[in-house]
Amino acid sequence: MLRQSVLTTRQASSPSPVRLGLAGVVGAAMLLAITGSAQDKQPGAPAPATAVPTANKPAETVGSTTCQMCHEDIYNAFQQNPHQVVETDKKRGWETKACESCHGPGSKHADSASAADIRQPAKLTPTASEKICLTCHKNQATHSGRLNSSHANNQISCTACHSIHKNGPHGLVARKPVEINAQCAGCHADIWASFQRPYKHRLPEGAMSCVDCHNPHGSVLPASIRTTRANEPACAKCHGDLVGPFTFEHAPVRTEGCMTCHQPHGSANPRMLTRAQVQYVCLECHSNLPTPNPGPGATLGTVPPAFHDLRSPRFQNCTICHQKVHGSYVSRILTK
Repeated sequence: MLRQSVLTTRQASSPSPVRLGLAGVVGAAMLLAITGSAQDKQPGAPAPATAVPTANKPAETVGSTTCQMCHEDIYNAFQQNPHQVVETDKKRGWETKACESCHGPGSKHADSASAADIRQPAKLTPTASEKICLTCHKNQATHSGRLNSSHANNQISCTACHSIHKNGPHGLVARKPVEINAQCAGCHADIWASFQRPYKHRLPEGAMSCVDCHNPHGSVLPASIRTTRANEPACAKCHGDLVGPFTFEHAPVRTEGCMTCHQPHGSANPRMLTRAQVQYVCLECHSNLPTPNPGPGATLGTVPPAFHDLRSPRFQNCTICHQKVHGSYVSRILTK
C-alpha cells in the first residue's frame, strides 16, 4: 500500500512528454531573443532601415513632358504662348519645368492624378495667386503700379483677366478693342452702361478700348488713368492741343484734370461735359458763392460783373464768349 502511494506521487511530479516539448520551445525562443538583442547592441552594427511613408515625402519636379502625357492640349497651346520661354529659364532653375514654375512640383499629382495634389493658381487667394505671377513680372515697367492699383486693392488677381495657357503670341489677354471692352464690362457694367448715352467715345463701335485710357496694372493717377511720356493724362494723346502749356491757364485744366468738366464715358452734352448745359458746369466754380481759389481769370468770383445777367439767354452758354476755356495765349479771360 505504501509503495503504491509513493509510486503514484512520483508519477504525478514527473513531467510529461508534452510539458517537456513546451518547455523546449519556450527556452529556444528566449535564447533567440537574447541572442538577437545581443547582436543589436553590438557596436558598429547598422541600424535597420526605416521606410519613409510616401504620403510624407515632399513632391518633386518631374518636368513638363510628364505633364504633357495627360494635358497634351494645354501643353501644345503653351508652346505658342509667351510663357513658353520659361522652359529655357536657367536663372531660376525652371529649365524644362515651365508647368511646375506656377503649379509647383508635380510628382504627387503625376502618381495620384488628383487635383488636390497640385497647386492651382486660379483657385488660390488673389494675394497668393498674384505672388506667383510677380515672381517674374514684378519689375516690368508696365506692372510698376500693380501693387497700388485699384485692381490689387480690390483683390482682383492677374488670372481674372489673363488666360495663362491660351495659345498665340499675345494670347494671355484680349487684344481686339471689342474683346477688351467686353472683358472690362464683365466687372464694370455700370461704367459700360454710360456708353449708351448720346455722346461718348466710340468704344461700343470698337474704335477704342478701355485700355487706351486706363492702365489695368495701375497708375499714379486716379482711376488708373494712363499717362503720356510728358506725365500728362491719357487725354493728351489725342487732345494735345488742349493741354497746353498756355500763357493764360484755366487753372482746373492744369491742377484738377479734364474730368473736372468732362465725362468721357458718356454724356448728354455734345462736348461730353458733366452737365447737359455748359453754363451749369461753369457755375460749379463761377457762381455767387465764394470760390476757394478764384485765380486771376475767375471774373465772376464772389461778385459777378453786372452785365452777366445769368437769367438772360445771352449768357446761358458761357463758351460763346469764352471760347478758349482750356487756356489761351493772348486773353486772360480766355475769350480768344
